[in-house]
Amino acid sequence: MTSTTTAPTEIPQPAHVQRRILTVLVIAQILSGAGLAAGITVGALLAQDMLGSTGLAGLPSALFTAGSALAAVAVGRISQARGRRPGLAAGYLVGAIGGAGVIVAALVNNPVVLFLALFVYGAGTATNLQARYAGADLADPAHRGRAVSTVLVATTLGGVVGPNLTSPMGSLAHALGIPRLAGPFILATVAYVAAALVLAIWLRPDPLRLARTLETQRAVTDAAPAGDAAEAPQPASTRGRSTGVVLGTMVMVLTQLVMVAIMTMTPVHMHDHGHTTAASGLVIAVHIAAMYLPSPLTGRMADRYGRIKVAAASGVTLLAAGVLAATAPAGSVVLLALALALLGLGWNFGLVAGTAIIADTVPLETRAKTQGMVDVAIAIAGAAGGLASGLVVAAASFPVLALTGGVIALAVLPAIAASAKRR
Repeated sequence: MTSTTTAPTEIPQPAHVQRRILTVLVIAQILSGAGLAAGITVGALLAQDMLGSTGLAGLPSALFTAGSALAAVAVGRISQARGRRPGLAAGYLVGAIGGAGVIVAALVNNPVVLFLALFVYGAGTATNLQARYAGADLADPAHRGRAVSTVLVATTLGGVVGPNLTSPMGSLAHALGIPRLAGPFILATVAYVAAALVLAIWLRPDPLRLARTLETQRAVTDAAPAGDAAEAPQPASTRGRSTGVVLGTMVMVLTQLVMVAIMTMTPVHMHDHGHTTAASGLVIAVHIAAMYLPSPLTGRMADRYGRIKVAAASGVTLLAAGVLAATAPAGSVVLLALALALLGLGWNFGLVAGTAIIADTVPLETRAKTQGMVDVAIAIAGAAGGLASGLVVAAASFPVLALTGGVIALAVLPAIAASAKRR
């Protein structure tokens, strides 16, 4: 009897392991962020240069998205079966193969090889995003938001470095006899390989596998002697998990849809009103900073005030972004930058809160697989937002797009209310 009552306190608390895992993930995210940003910066330009027209210059973005959707499923399944370490490492290695394929396509000047390579390169995007789940596997439930945000914010560091190396990498490519525009993909390939090696060598113990071991220990130690009493609450628990998955997915899908739609057409809107590419680049830079830099604060808010409140804040913030983008004078770079900053912040609220909701509700035995499918939905939402944005602006205007996006974001609120009733 004595051993039964004291056993729960003997289960090790993996706080020191969690710190190590977060450190390894942060290093890998900085590397992969550099690769991701460097490649995306010139993908459309490379396609335009190779094809000699702008008609298919937007195709690289669509290929990244399609490739990332497929890779999200694969990474999720590998992680579920073998752990986060092989899943994430494999995803980055596939992304590196795609980056190398882009370099080959530029050398042989073959658009078909280019588009196939860009599709494969999208695996790096999916893996970079899925790494946030690994940060939450061993986190204490009260600190999951902060763990997710720590991994997210690390991407910003690489994302800032990558585009700034575009010119030096172009010079390196030229010196090697490779077209200059393929230069950033040299960085992307090396960065993805380095990220894969960091994870393969140092992400030990595997966070997901260790979390399962600890969960099994707790289940055995805390098992109730009366089987009927232990089984009685299960239907409600399953129902709550299902509701949590739906809510977390909906929050992230809506925020991704709205963010991508408005972000995609903002540079076009600015160009049509006489702004330079430097001005639109500044606005997008502010937007990207707002997407990731607030992550530590957002994570703390999600842990302290609850995921639901932060999710609701995402809808309200995105509405404010849409209204400001629609009403801001077309000549005001400052107001457009503020609108895009709010857009990035609203997306950040939704991603951190939605990820934490999923991590809270999905059981370990299906966690990685479910998270992979959730990221597929997010990728599809981004593709739909990008495609629909051009159609809406062509049929109506940018203000109509911005206002519509803001209103759609408010659908988060009734979704939250409906989930609360189900619980």
